[in-house]
Amino acid sequence: MKTHLNFTALRAIEAAARHQSFSGAAAELHVTPAAVGQLVRSLEDTLGVELFLRERSGSRRLTPTEAAERAMPDIRAGLDRLTRGLSRLQESAKGGLLTVTTSPAFASKWLLPRLERFQRACPETDVRLHTGLNLVDFEQDGIDVGVRYGRGQWPGLSADQLMEEEIFPVCSAGWLEANGPLNHPGQLAGHPLIHDLSVDSRTGFMTWSEWLHRADADSVDAMRGMQVNNSAAVLQAAVEGKGVALARSVMAREDIASGRLIRLFPSISVAATLAYYIVYRPECASLPKVMMFRQWLHSEVQESQEDQAGHVTSA
Repeated sequence: MKTHLNFTALRAIEAAARHQSFSGAAAELHVTPAAVGQLVRSLEDTLGVELFLRERSGSRRLTPTEAAERAMPDIRAGLDRLTRGLSRLQESAKGGLLTVTTSPAFASKWLLPRLERFQRACPETDVRLHTGLNLVDFEQDGIDVGVRYGRGQWPGLSADQLMEEEIFPVCSAGWLEANGPLNHPGQLAGHPLIHDLSVDSRTGFMTWSEWLHRADADSVDAMRGMQVNNSAAVLQAAVEGKGVALARSVMAREDIASGRLIRLFPSISVAATLAYYIVYRPECASLPKVMMFRQWLHSEVQESQEDQAGHVTSA
C-alpha cells in the first residue's frame, strides 16, 4: 500500500530532530510549536512509528527514536534534492534574476560599462553581479553563469571561449615624457615595474620575467617595482604615473583608447597563454536567461573586435 506523505510534515520532523525541540523547528519554519507538534503526530499516525521520545522532566527536549535516526540522513538528502528541483523549475523562467560571477577587475574594466546594453535587450532579466578573486561553487552560491580567465578547464563546469588577448607594457603619457624615450624593452632597466598578482603564475599567467624574456630583454631586473593583486588597480597605478605596467589588452583597451595609457613597443606582440571563458553548469546550458547572456557576451566581443578593426583600417 502506498503512503502519501506531507512535504511540510517531513520538513517539520527534520527541523525538530535537528533542534531537538518543537519550538526551535517552529521558529525556523515560521509556524507555531503546536503546528509542528501536530504535523509530527500526524506523520507518526500515518507511518505507525514513533519518531520522538518526549522527556517527562519538563525540559521539553525531544530525542529522535532509533528509527528516526536511521531515516534522517535519507530524509535530509531527499529534502535537499526536492529543494534543488524546485529551484531548477524557477530557473526555467525566461526572466527573473541572473547571477553572474567574475573578477572585480574584469567587471569594472569590461563588463560593467557594457551591462546596461544587456539590460536594455533583456529588460525582464535582473542581473546580480558577484565579484571576487576566489573561485565560487556555482550550485552552492546560486551562480548562473560567469566569466573566468584561464585555460578553460574547471571541474563541473562547461566553458566557452570568449576572447583571447595580448600582453604588453603600458605607462602614462606624463611618465613617458619624464622618463623616455623608450624604443626597446631593454631600456626599461632601472625603471619601476608594476606587477599583477591577481592570477597565479603557475596557471600560465604571464609575468614580467616571461614577457621580458620573450622580448629579448633578459638584462632587465624583472623583480623591481610595485606588486598589486588586482588587474584594474595595476592599470590605475600606471595611469597615475607609478611606473610601467604589464597590461592585458582586454583590460587596458579603454584606457589606451582614451589616452590615459600609452602602449610601449607596439611592434612587439606577445599572445597570452590564457583566455577569457564563459562558464556555467552543464544542466543550466538551456536555461533561456543563461542562453541570452552567453549570446549577448559573444555579440559584444564581436562588435568590439569589428570596431577595433575599423579603427586600425582608418588609421
